[in-house]
Amino acid sequence: MMNRQELSLRKLLEFRNAWVAWLVFAVAVAVTLLLWQVSIRLVEDRTEARFRTQSLQLKSAIEERLLNYEQVLAGSAGLFAVAGDVSRDQWREYVDKVDINRYYPGIQGIGYVRRIGVRQMADHIASVRAEGVHNYLVNPLGSGPYYYPMVYLEPGTERNRRALGYDAFSDPIHRQAMEQARDDAIPTVTAKVVLVQEELGEDQASFLMYYPVYQGGEVPEIRAERRMMLAGYVFSAFRMNNLIDGIVGLISPFLDVRIYDAGVVERQNLMYGSNLGSLDNEFSFQMSQTISHGGRDWLLQTRSTPAFDFLASDPRPPIVLGSGLVISALLFLFVLALIRSRLMAQISAGRYRAITEGAANVTLVMDRAGQPLYASPSSLDILGFEPDQVQALNFEELVHGDDWPQLQRGFDDSVQSPGKQMPVIRVRIRDAKGQWRDMEGTFTAMLSVPGVNGVVLSLRDLTQLKAAQSELHRLAFYDPLTGLANRQLFRDRLNHVVSRSRRSGEPAALMFLDLDGFKRINDTLGHDSGDELLCQVAQWLVGCVREEDSVARLGGDEFVVLLSRISDSDAAGKVAETILRSLCQRIRLNDHEVGITVSIGITMIPHDSEDAGTLMKYADLAMYRAKELGRNTFQFFTPAMNIKAARRLLQQEELATALDGDRFVLHYQPKIDLASERVIGVEAFLRWHHPEKGLVSAQQFIGLAEETGLIVRLGEWALRQACIQVQALERAGFESLKMAVNLSVRQLTDSGFLDMIRQVITETGVSPERLELEMPAELLNEDPRMLRELLVSLHDLGVCLILDDFGTGSCSLVALQQLPLDVIKIDHRFIRDIPYNVSATDVASAVIALARKLHLTVVAEGVETPQQLSFLKTHGCAQCQGNLFSYPLDEDALIGFLIRQYERPLIS
Repeated sequence: MMNRQELSLRKLLEFRNAWVAWLVFAVAVAVTLLLWQVSIRLVEDRTEARFRTQSLQLKSAIEERLLNYEQVLAGSAGLFAVAGDVSRDQWREYVDKVDINRYYPGIQGIGYVRRIGVRQMADHIASVRAEGVHNYLVNPLGSGPYYYPMVYLEPGTERNRRALGYDAFSDPIHRQAMEQARDDAIPTVTAKVVLVQEELGEDQASFLMYYPVYQGGEVPEIRAERRMMLAGYVFSAFRMNNLIDGIVGLISPFLDVRIYDAGVVERQNLMYGSNLGSLDNEFSFQMSQTISHGGRDWLLQTRSTPAFDFLASDPRPPIVLGSGLVISALLFLFVLALIRSRLMAQISAGRYRAITEGAANVTLVMDRAGQPLYASPSSLDILGFEPDQVQALNFEELVHGDDWPQLQRGFDDSVQSPGKQMPVIRVRIRDAKGQWRDMEGTFTAMLSVPGVNGVVLSLRDLTQLKAAQSELHRLAFYDPLTGLANRQLFRDRLNHVVSRSRRSGEPAALMFLDLDGFKRINDTLGHDSGDELLCQVAQWLVGCVREEDSVARLGGDEFVVLLSRISDSDAAGKVAETILRSLCQRIRLNDHEVGITVSIGITMIPHDSEDAGTLMKYADLAMYRAKELGRNTFQFFTPAMNIKAARRLLQQEELATALDGDRFVLHYQPKIDLASERVIGVEAFLRWHHPEKGLVSAQQFIGLAEETGLIVRLGEWALRQACIQVQALERAGFESLKMAVNLSVRQLTDSGFLDMIRQVITETGVSPERLELEMPAELLNEDPRMLRELLVSLHDLGVCLILDDFGTGSCSLVALQQLPLDVIKIDHRFIRDIPYNVSATDVASAVIALARKLHLTVVAEGVETPQQLSFLKTHGCAQCQGNLFSYPLDEDALIGFLIRQYERPLIS
């Protein structure tokens, strides 16, 4: 009998059991959502109606206020028609009676613009000054023949008095409105302006309304007469915020209101913005209206705000939704209870489900004679047989002949041991397509179990497992990109060949290959192109060797070739030549045609060594020797290479120890300005206090420092010491000297270089303008975009950028134009042959002329003779340094040299 716990809540909620309850729940939720949406729509309609009402009222209020202001101007113009000419006191009295501050908020002032001819200008200015405006002056002065200065502007505040005398007609915006008012005899409104009387920093949007005044007080009927009879204009100046704020606050305080001039929604046309909207510019309602007045169109744009939506919110939609969901849930639980009662009534004490059916297993139930009675549905997915057809199949024909006896023994053993699971049996079974599938299974005799009454055979398909194991083997021993053997598999093959060669004495050869220039191709064309090149190189290499030989990729652009049997070193050299010829060709990558070469190192087995690790090291050393000899070649390992590598390792350890032990110093060579014949700076040279060799110059160890990466730490130390020396020179009274520090490509391309420069400048307190960074010309071979970003960042710091060794390598003129360089330094190899070598003198003079055209300062290094100095001065070189003036000096000697050079000039 099944207990109640077997009918779990999860099983009860399954759709096949509780579909009626789910249907009732879905219908109830749908009705609830429908009613909820209806209630939301009713609230939105009511809110939208309120929004539109406020928007329309706002437009009407703005139009009404503008009409009132137009009537004020009409009354002002009527004053001239009645009185003829109006004095300043009469105008002030009239504006005071109008009381604009009380009845017409937003008007900054009411004024009068008088048309003045060129010949009347002097009398006009004198008359206005006689009226008490002592500093009155018409501005700006144009070419005439008429000027339109602001004569009256009341109230006479200090702000408004600044506008007196301003010729508004000189401004195109004012002139357009004034001409339209004059020609059409109507009040007109200007476009968006900033009032002349605004304080500094005030740029509030404003506008003016002009009303024409004609001589005699009558409006001429003909346009030409209107232009002749024009006496001037009465006008009102309005600050938009003062004009609109009161209207918006009274009618629509919770709407986001914006007014754009000329009906164009652009930032420069924004006349007014209440700035009440959401920071994310989200709104529920929006309305755009056009306000036309005085020959000008304004676009009035109103939007709802979060505050408006909050005030318009209604609690009824959430109430409808919540109560509807509660009712839906109660109905669902009620129907679910009815279904559970029905399912519990259908559960009986006995049932037929002793077999677990799964997608990865095939379950068979066989009678006592071994004939299939039942097959699980998974037999169709795994073996391709319909479960109903299994009884008609001859099971023995489906099992491999070699596996049938053990399968039969497992069946017999299970019958003799009822209820006991038998050991696992591996068998091969033919599927419906005739293919053998590897499977494993166990027998369990359940002949007396009701509902089963047979022997259960559970078979698990191992095909996918074996495929997965094969894939894992491939991933573990083969390079996923090229398909070649990886480092681990190659090491196993190498050990095997070494053991065979040791026993038989038959030689073999190991080649270590490294692609020349691969990093440049990878960085320039991208990693996809680099991967394509590596795959092509792998194919070429496989085609150059025999089937019994091995080709592997160790990583990056490093490959190895193992020649398992070879006659002698000459045969290995021929294979290397074949590889060089095959790889030395051009290939098209990403629409670019690139060339590739390879450097090869060869070591012989077992002649050079019988240890796999040692052989790999020897081949690597030979490969590096091939690179040193110009690349695109091969080299056999020799014992001298091992000695050289050991010596280099010792030098590397000595260099690291010297850096940790602070055994480096800086010497300084003065730099001379040829115009003033004075020292203007020094260049710092690195020296190593070697315990045995004494003072060692940088040329003897800087290459090793770059290869090992120690140049980054060493360069930071040199820069810091140079900055400290700059501060010391300042304290000694030499405040204008600059300090030049040499940098390597490895330093400049280091990811932390910029941060290091900023940190050293900050910690030492040196002024960046006192610092000069000398960069090698080979830096121009790096990525142009990266290089420009780096030099722009350095230039922004304020340091001087010098291109060293100019004239060597490939110096692009385009790069000289585009990069923020300050100085170029002529390489000393051109200077030393002056004036005896014509080519050297031509190059030096050309470099100097080119630099002057590019507005770059030229420095010549390595100056050692008066003839060289004379040549450089004659051809316009700006600065020099070299042994002619001084050798590199330590700190104390530098101070003495600087003191002496101030006592007498260095150049006679």
